[in-house]
Amino acid sequence: MRLRWSLTLAAVAVSSLAMVQAPKHLNPVVDLLAQKKAVFGLYAPANRRPGRGGAVPPDAPPPRTPAELAKEALANETADYLFDGSMEGNFERGFEPFSAFMKGMHEGGTLRTSPARRLHLPLFVKMHEIGPDPALAARNIARQLNLGVTGIVFVDVKSADEVKAGLAAMRFASQGGTRPDDVGMAPQVWGMSEREYRAKADLWPLNPDGELVNFTIVESHEGLARVREIAAVKGIGVLFPGAGTLRGLFTTTDAAGQRVFDEAAWEAAIQKVLAACKEFGVPCGYPATAADIEKRIQQGFSVFIINWGEQGFRAVEIGRTATGR
Repeated sequence: MRLRWSLTLAAVAVSSLAMVQAPKHLNPVVDLLAQKKAVFGLYAPANRRPGRGGAVPPDAPPPRTPAELAKEALANETADYLFDGSMEGNFERGFEPFSAFMKGMHEGGTLRTSPARRLHLPLFVKMHEIGPDPALAARNIARQLNLGVTGIVFVDVKSADEVKAGLAAMRFASQGGTRPDDVGMAPQVWGMSEREYRAKADLWPLNPDGELVNFTIVESHEGLARVREIAAVKGIGVLFPGAGTLRGLFTTTDAAGQRVFDEAAWEAAIQKVLAACKEFGVPCGYPATAADIEKRIQQGFSVFIINWGEQGFRAVEIGRTATGR
């Protein structure tokens, strides 16, 4: 009798644990952010870029197809999401290749149904600057979302109003936003009906059941001056200092023509963004490497964008160890 009772208690404990650990969202990044855990993303694998003057290096391998790149990406089991920045500059030039890559991800099995329906390596993509033309940005955000991506990244944000316009573009009118009702191929990628997709494709954390996440990047003097106003906007999922661009802001040329980097001012800018994140309770992100990810974790950064490749995989490994993931 005692043995049967013990087994029953053990079964209840295991069942309860499974219920606690069961994913609540299709997008794993949402669950990690809600649980205040570290999040690790990798740049999507890409073909090697041409050298100077547009020439392809003689030792460059043949370009891989979008399906081959997707297969390489899907084999990775360490990252929480993939990141793509190809549409930041020339949106139209980047949109078609990314669309093909997204199709390859879908056909290759980004949607997993066992033990629960879940996206493996959901896609987060950069949007071009919102400020110069918010209406154009809104249309292009909708086009990106219609491919089935789960995150939109706003670059070089200079004001709270820019963020608000971008966030509205990520939400359907029925949810208080400006996104058109067209949904493209997104429901198929998410494995659901159009009706279910429209209900789920809302912005977290404004909607606790939403599956979409916004990343906002501050990388200019104007943005730094208004970083507290920006961080206070409700709906930002993660706030980033654009460390690479900010490095350029604090690099000058001296009288001898030598480049001079003001590392102290650069680091102060990064810490200013981090302070705003902490003040307003927004997770803070950073483009980390194997050399600095532990340092940034200790400072309070918790969401990372990391380059694809062996050094990037090493950075994810270091970060997971440092954060107990």
